[in-house]
Amino acid sequence: MTTLGYLALGDSYTIGEGVDEDGRWPVQLAGALRQLRIPLRDPHIIATTGWTTDELAHAMDDAALADGEWDFVSLLIGVNDQYRQRELPEFATGFDALFHRATLLSRRGTAGLLVLSIPDWGVTPFAAKEGRDTAHVAHALDAYNTHIHTMCEAHGAAFVDVTAASRRLGEAPGMLVEDGLHPSAAQYAEWTRIALPVARAALQGA
Repeated sequence: MTTLGYLALGDSYTIGEGVDEDGRWPVQLAGALRQLRIPLRDPHIIATTGWTTDELAHAMDDAALADGEWDFVSLLIGVNDQYRQRELPEFATGFDALFHRATLLSRRGTAGLLVLSIPDWGVTPFAAKEGRDTAHVAHALDAYNTHIHTMCEAHGAAFVDVTAASRRLGEAPGMLVEDGLHPSAAQYAEWTRIALPVARAALQGA
């Protein structure tokens, strides 16, 4: 059986800051899809804690990725743009460029692209320690995520909302790693549960 290549693009949420490799949500998702007899390989991850949209773009340049090389591509980016308080138009410009690049990297175009919403870090103990305004962070992220969702709808890419789960689980016991900011493997398991049917549908025709 031919196995399917998976490229995961992102930042700390994709690399899984503070969790073991098998706890990262893209790795959990690939494993869950294999349980459904979809032969998806573990992801090739291009992601680093702290990356913004432009920093991910530079890393993709350095990686010399080939268009059409991947059967499945996931994209989760933007939290660090918001953390640095970039206005929506600046984020949108960077995100849109990444979205179109991810589409080209997928051999099936947008049919092979899965985009996740940005989780809300404003509900975490880390944000409280920094004295951040929870409502302001939520408002800014909602604007970012509305743009992301609109792009996905306009171009036919799969979209998964993990923001609601991040808000619900942000302060729950065991749902963050020791830094009080990044999700634990247990929270990523919930993201995987939400993403699984969407990813399965996207890969049915692969």
